[in-house]
Amino acid sequence: MAQSVKLADDVMALVRREAELHSRSVAGQITHWLKIGRAIEQSGTYDHTRITVALEGRLDTTQLREEEEAAWLDAFTAKMSQPSEAEEAFYADRQALGRGVGLDAGGNLIYAKDNAAA
Repeated sequence: MAQSVKLADDVMALVRREAELHSRSVAGQITHWLKIGRAIEQSGTYDHTRITVALEGRLDTTQLREEEEAAWLDAFTAKMSQPSEAEEAFYADRQALGRGVGLDAGGNLIYAKDNAAA
C-alpha cells in the first residue's frame, strides 16, 4: 500500500534533480537512497548505534570512524538548528520576565519588549 510522506522543499529539489539525472522517478530515487542508506547503516564500517551514542554525549566523537563522523556531524547540525523544548520554555520564561531573549544579527542582546515592538 502506498504511503504519503512530507519532505522539505530543499530535500524534494535534490530528489527531483537526482531522479532526472539518473532517469528515475521521484519515488524510485527515494527508494534508491533509502536502500543505500540502509546498506550503509548495516555495513561493518558504519555503526548507527555509535552515532546515536555520540549524539547523546556518551562517546567522544574522536572515536568515530570517518563515515560515522560525517553522519554524526549532519545529525548534530540538524539537532542544533532547532531549539529543544527546554530551551523554548527557558526563553518563554525570560520573555515573560522582560529579560534578554536572544541576539540580533549584530550580536546585541534583544529584550522581550524589543521583540513585541517588531
